Amino acid sequence: MNKFFTKKLSIISFIFIPIIFLWHPNWLGFLGVQPYWPLFWLLPWAMINGSINGLVFGLFLGIILDSITLNESFTQIPGLIFCGFFFGRIKSHSDFMVGHFRYGLICSFGSFLCGTLYLAQILFRNFLDGNFLMFIPGVKNILAEVFLTGLFAPFICSQLIRMFKFSRRKFW
Repeated sequence: MNKFFTKKLSIISFIFIPIIFLWHPNWLGFLGVQPYWPLFWLLPWAMINGSINGLVFGLFLGIILDSITLNESFTQIPGLIFCGFFFGRIKSHSDFMVGHFRYGLICSFGSFLCGTLYLAQILFRNFLDGNFLMFIPGVKNILAEVFLTGLFAPFICSQLIRMFKFSRRKFW
């Protein structure tokens, strides 16, 4: 039984992403915004398993998160697919400190990309309204999300990479 949980640890942790996404803990927020939780799991998974697996699980994450949110007209799928593919092209670094800071920078870039693609969908849909001052809070939310994602990524991603590498070992 212990071998089963150890080998399936990455998939079990995948289940917690929608839970944390819906839980939305306020004490981890900044300016009413949370970090972009899916990237914390997607970065280590794609770095270990490659860009095609990152793309596929980015699609799965997007479908799951779009199905649990109430907004049916905007999607998170394009950003997560692109981030999954991009994260898979990045290899693990041997230097401990550089790797930690790199996780934060990569997740910040991914969060900026996902947030910008989401805001672009909103702008495209509401382009004819003409009131672009209404979208300034969206830019503030993207910047706060980028900051928080980059702040928490070194802590969370390094633990997840260690956990994913441990679960990939062969147990005899």
